[in-house]
This record gives sequence, C-alpha cells and structure tokens, in this order.
Amino acid sequence: MHRTIFSTPIVNALLRALSVVYLKLAGWQVQGTLPAQAQKCVLIAAPHTSNWDLPYTLMVAFVLRLNIYWIGKASLFRFPFGPVMRWLGGIAVDRSKTNNLVQASAQAIQAAEGALQLIVPPEGTRSKTRYWKTGFYHIATAAQVPIVMAYMDYQRKISGLGPIFVPTGDVEADMVQIKAFYAPFKGKNAGQFETP
Repeated sequence: MHRTIFSTPIVNALLRALSVVYLKLAGWQVQGTLPAQAQKCVLIAAPHTSNWDLPYTLMVAFVLRLNIYWIGKASLFRFPFGPVMRWLGGIAVDRSKTNNLVQASAQAIQAAEGALQLIVPPEGTRSKTRYWKTGFYHIATAAQVPIVMAYMDYQRKISGLGPIFVPTGDVEADMVQIKAFYAPFKGKNAGQFETP
C-alpha cells in the first residue's frame, strides 16, 4: 500500500495531538481500542451521510492510532486533489467500470506488512439508500480478516470501534446482526441512514 499521513512519523504525531485537542474541545468522545487480533481488518464505516465523515474519521483514526485506508469514488481523486486524497489514505474506485475490487482489496490487505485497516462504508454513498452493499463482508472473507464495527454518532458526539464481527458465511443472517448493531447510531444527516 502507498504511504499515507498515518505512516509519516512527525506529521502523524502532530496531527494526532491536534485531533485529540480538537475532538475534546468539540465535545466528542472516542471509544474503544483495536484488538490485537484485528491489526489487519476491515472497518465498517457507518452511518455515512455527510462529507464531514471523512475529516472526523481521520481525526478518530489518529486518536486510536490506526493505520487506515479508505475507498472513495474516483471523482474525489481528480486533479488537483488526487495526491492529497491518496496521502490521506484514499483508494480511488471507478463505479462505472466492472472490476474485481473485492479480490484486489483482499490481496492488498494480505500483502501489507504490519497493521492495516481498510474502511468500507456499507451504504456505498452519502445519499439515502435502503440497501447496504456487502463488499466489506466479501473483502474480509477473502482476506481472512475480521470485521470491526466502527461508528460515528453525531447526535451523542461519540465515535470509535465496536466489537469484532467474524463472518459466518451466511451473508443474509450476518447482515441482520450487523445492521442491528448500527440501528441506534445517528449520522450527521440522520434521515439518510436506514437499518431496516
């Protein structure tokens, strides 16, 4: 994987300190820790309802000392923002093309030296959607890594890492359990997040 803001030593330490101070002053509480057995994992990013999710996610990742990468639509990576987005941990996805994103992501996780957490929003968009995509589930299964249920609740100003979820292979049953975990959380635009 490419070098990011999280693997740049001096910048990482400075931004971690700034993130701790900003979140505390803004009234946010960061919860949880990354379990030792989940140093390589897929993080569910939900609810995802606003562009503000990215800066808050980056700050929470600094506070929790994570080494995150995230998947974003290709338009975010157009000139002149591409290099900055990649340095922030972004990986461009062209939704108009059929590609094997699951297999490529799984191979990248397996090949990475050291810790790596790949963030995947199940909604696949900030817009209101009733159905969740299961890419995060299939990436974790193919890479043989756990899923960590990360959350951000703007109403209560809490964010962090929830429990580990180990896929059973029964996607439908597993998605019911995962959605049940996320039901209490409110995104910035709460009306756009559903867990039917």
